[in-house]
Amino acid sequence: MERKGVVTSKGTPLTLVGPELKVGDKAPDFCCVDTTLKTVTLADTGKRVRIFSVLPSLDTPVCDAQTKRFNEEAARVPGVDIYTISADLPFAQQRYCTTYGIDNLRMLSDHRDTSFGQNYGTLIKELRIETRAIFVLDQDNVLRHVEYVKELSNHPDYESALAAAKSLIGATQSA
Repeated sequence: MERKGVVTSKGTPLTLVGPELKVGDKAPDFCCVDTTLKTVTLADTGKRVRIFSVLPSLDTPVCDAQTKRFNEEAARVPGVDIYTISADLPFAQQRYCTTYGIDNLRMLSDHRDTSFGQNYGTLIKELRIETRAIFVLDQDNVLRHVEYVKELSNHPDYESALAAAKSLIGATQSA
């Protein structure tokens, strides 16, 4: 499935491969690699509230800011696991984490087979990288917040994603 013109890069329309996921959908499985080259699937991310912060490349200013922001938030929001997912090589992700002291979130590389991008509808066909997106999953792997950022150079709505994750933690603690 291809979705043409859904996102742009500096105004140029791009094609996303995969479905457009919506709030209430079951999160699809995927197969990525972490910075130790270990395979990670959806099941491996556990049963806590999770934020999947998806980005084109760590070596760009907005992606850098997005990753640093979620790294800071991960230290302040107990009960939420945050993952940064990109098509960057695991070695580049590890270098980035070491250089910038990113230690509160987990990096996943979709470089090998792009299954995350294809299953979550974030793979940019023309560039073979991910588009900028945010997914918040509850403990049952149901999507509770979904944002596909329309322009690659724009930031996601951090506050909405964090509010969705925090509300899920509050609902769990009061249940």
